[in-house]
Amino acid sequence: MCWSATADLVAGTAICAAGIACLARVRRARDLPVAALPLLLGGHQLVEAAVWRAGDGCSPAATAWAVIALPLLALWVPAGVLLAAAPEVRWRLWGPLAAGLATAAVLSYCLATRTVTAEIRGHTIGYGVNVPWMPLVLAGYLFATLGSLLLGGDRRLRILGVVLAVGALACSALWRLEFASTWCAFAAVASLLVLGWVRRPPTAFPVT
Repeated sequence: MCWSATADLVAGTAICAAGIACLARVRRARDLPVAALPLLLGGHQLVEAAVWRAGDGCSPAATAWAVIALPLLALWVPAGVLLAAAPEVRWRLWGPLAAGLATAAVLSYCLATRTVTAEIRGHTIGYGVNVPWMPLVLAGYLFATLGSLLLGGDRRLRILGVVLAVGALACSALWRLEFASTWCAFAAVASLLVLGWVRRPPTAFPVT
């Protein structure tokens, strides 16, 4: 999320460009899901630019934003990390993937049966989704996404997990203060880290 429609549009375009660069430099097919993560994050920013323009209430853009942010990322990240990981460390990634599958199933059901609303609050947007057992679902979401990055055995992906964790905490604090949403800045940093991961030398492929 960014602080305005224009900021979302600019950030989303730049992050999508980084995502295209990541995909162009992929050497192994099993790295494609992680390499495509910046493209997904950039597309998410572009969708939110449409949410700004749609205004308060429910809209197709708000629903699309929630689909990407909630069930899609909960499943995409752990599955991508598992595919890219070395065989000897994959056993510890089945837990995050299972958490991602369960979390994505609950969130998908909620989005299919409930209305997603958006509320513009100054330089932030608040999204309303009625999710039962929210603390448990949030724990599963964080374990699936951040947990898989931290447990994947790759130093660059571990750094990415730390950056995203710090970004989530900082953006949550700023959002609660209704100051400004700065997630797009962390998404841009994350995209650069993924680009560095894709460009790693062939000798770095076996991860431990």
